[in-house]
Amino acid sequence: MKKIIKVILNISFIFYLSALVYLLFLGSRGYFWPEISLIEYLKYSSNFVPFKTISTYIMAMFDGSMNMDIPIKNLFGNLFMFLPMGIYLPYYTKKLSKLFTYSISMTLLLFLIELIQLITRLGSFDIDDFILNMFGALMGFCICNTKVVQKYFAIV
Repeated sequence: MKKIIKVILNISFIFYLSALVYLLFLGSRGYFWPEISLIEYLKYSSNFVPFKTISTYIMAMFDGSMNMDIPIKNLFGNLFMFLPMGIYLPYYTKKLSKLFTYSISMTLLLFLIELIQLITRLGSFDIDDFILNMFGALMGFCICNTKVVQKYFAIV
């Protein structure tokens, strides 16, 4: 039974990572602008102002200025995209079972992802994406550290 659970966890982690790579780098990411410089692309496609897009989406949800699925997908999608990472990483890497080391690792990973999206022009740098992704990852970490999950991981 223990081996079956480990195999299921390993397979689910591979599927999760595959979906993450697809969503972050391969899915529909908007218009690709190869003809402009990286600096111009940075200027037009980046958001360095914390809570700028988050507040825009929240306001749009209340005033109906935007199709409702756009703010919901962007807010909750970014929030829940990294929630599983808060469960998988501490399980696979015991060094990341402490909040401080996990937070530093996730901060570096998320900034690296935002930077890769910017440089490859397969997305944009958005500090609000980082904030929502980090919050989701921390939610996953908190779930991972509940007694129920810890008891389950002790079996595996």
